[in-house]
This record gives sequence, structure tokens and C-alpha cells, in this order.
Amino acid sequence: MNCLKTVWLACALAAPLAHAAAPMAHTQAPGYYRIMLDTFEVTALSDGTHPFPVDTVMTNISQQQALQDLAEAELKLPVQGSINAFLINTGSKLILIDTGAGALYGDCCGKLVRHLRAAGYQPEQVDEIYLTHLHKDHAGGVAAFPNAVLRLSQAEADYWLTPANKATAPDFLASFFDAAQAAVAPYQAAGRFQPYRDFGPLEAGIAALPAPGHTPGHASYLIQNKLLVWGDIVHVAPIQLPHPAATVKYDSSAASAQATRSQLLQQAAGQHWIIGAAHIAFPGLGHIRRQQGAYQWLPLNYDEAPAAQP
Repeated sequence: MNCLKTVWLACALAAPLAHAAAPMAHTQAPGYYRIMLDTFEVTALSDGTHPFPVDTVMTNISQQQALQDLAEAELKLPVQGSINAFLINTGSKLILIDTGAGALYGDCCGKLVRHLRAAGYQPEQVDEIYLTHLHKDHAGGVAAFPNAVLRLSQAEADYWLTPANKATAPDFLASFFDAAQAAVAPYQAAGRFQPYRDFGPLEAGIAALPAPGHTPGHASYLIQNKLLVWGDIVHVAPIQLPHPAATVKYDSSAASAQATRSQLLQQAAGQHWIIGAAHIAFPGLGHIRRQQGAYQWLPLNYDEAPAAQP
């Protein structure tokens, strides 16, 4: 008996003492990620994630096929969709491409300014904002940048700021017109609203490309001829990369959206561009590869100390 007690005591003394359980954080690290692109510094910024209603929003694809695509990517409903924006530091200007949803999507989002500050910048430092389009999750955060000039295509501005277009649009888009007009109004009043009529160079190393379909004046932005910030060309990558004909009900023209997506996917794969994607999982930076008749997303390899891209 004494021998057994001795063995038990020895084991008890050898066992590590348990400490009080550490509380769970339930948060991610600040949502920013940086790469260098020649002399430009590019910072991806997360505005948050929200449940994307694949089952009610996807069009031109069967629900069975969409769910099969998600299952093959080991995803299930509800799919969390990222809302990403991209900050370009040219060395002489600070240019923000899209601004997130601001307060328009509730508590899930509106985190872009906090993450911009965590990345070492202040909203007051942003010189220009380039919008891909005027939907809520891209223009909802524009009010946070008091010194910026707001730029987007004239075609996009004309569509969303014309009351007659609201009257003929689907009912579910009515609030999008209201949000677009509210976003633009302070910039108009301050004389800092400068739509561009012609696509092409906007700044040395940055060009606006037409990418219509999701909205009439949707634009993508080509940075240093190496990074394409493409806005809403793809909403759900596991579905729309293998099936580029799949659209969303928010597309102004499904046919134009399909054609633009097909063109840009082909160009991105052929040119080996880096893509900055608004709704692919944060940071939304990667390459497009075509293999066995389907497109694939290849995320950029994580780099702790980003250097200039060759």
C-alpha cells in the first residue's frame, strides 16, 4: 500500500499544474495586408465579411450546381463574403480604390477605417478615391475621407444619379440609388466630385478600364500594368470561376457581366496579372489560372517582408 501511495504521489508531482483557462478572443488580427508593386505600396483593407445569399442571389446557374461547386470547395451555406478595398501609395499620392459599406451593412462591416489606421495611415491622408461602382458595399464608406477627391466613371455617375433610372429599375435596387446619391452629395457640395468621362490613364501607373455589366459604368483599375483591381467581376469564386456564365441578380445586364467576366478572366490568366478582388476571401490578392477548361484562383504567397515585384 505504501508503495502504491509513493507511485501516485510521484505521478501527481510530475504532472503540470493547470492554470485558469485563457479567455477566447473571438476576433481576427487587423484586416490589412501589404505588397510592393514596383515603387507603389499596395495595402489590401478588409471592411468585414457578411453572409452572401448564394441560394437567392445567383442566377444563370442551377442551385444544385452552385451547391455542388461550394461542396467541392468545402464550403456550405451561408458563405461568408469578403468586402475588400485597396490602398495605393504611389509615393506622391494616397489613392483608395473602393471604401467598403460603411454603416450600410450593419455590425458585420464598416471596419475599413479602423484597419486603415492599423496599417499606419489616417483617413485625412487619402488624396483620391476611385470607385469601381456605386453599390453600397463599395461607396458606403466614402464619408470618412474629408480631404479626398471622389472619382468614378461618368457613365456610372449618370446612371445612379439620374432619378428616372430609379423609377425604371427593379424595386430591390431602389435603396441603392438612394445610397449612391447620399454618398456623392457631400463631395459634390465640396467641389471634390470629379467623374472621368474617358477610360484610360488617371495617374502615372494607374489606368481605368471599362468593365460594364454588373453596373452600367463599372470600372476596373490596372496598377503598374501588373495588378488589376477588378471590383465585382467575381462574387463567389468557387462558383463563377468554374462557371463564368453564372451571374447575380444585382447585375444590371447579365449578358454584359458574362462577357466582361470572360474577357477579364482570359486577360488575367494570359497576362499573369495579380488580381485585387473585392469579394474573394481577404486579402483578395491572387492570380487566375486556366486549367482543364476551368479557371482557378491562386492566392499570393504570404510575404512577411514584401519587396518590389519583379
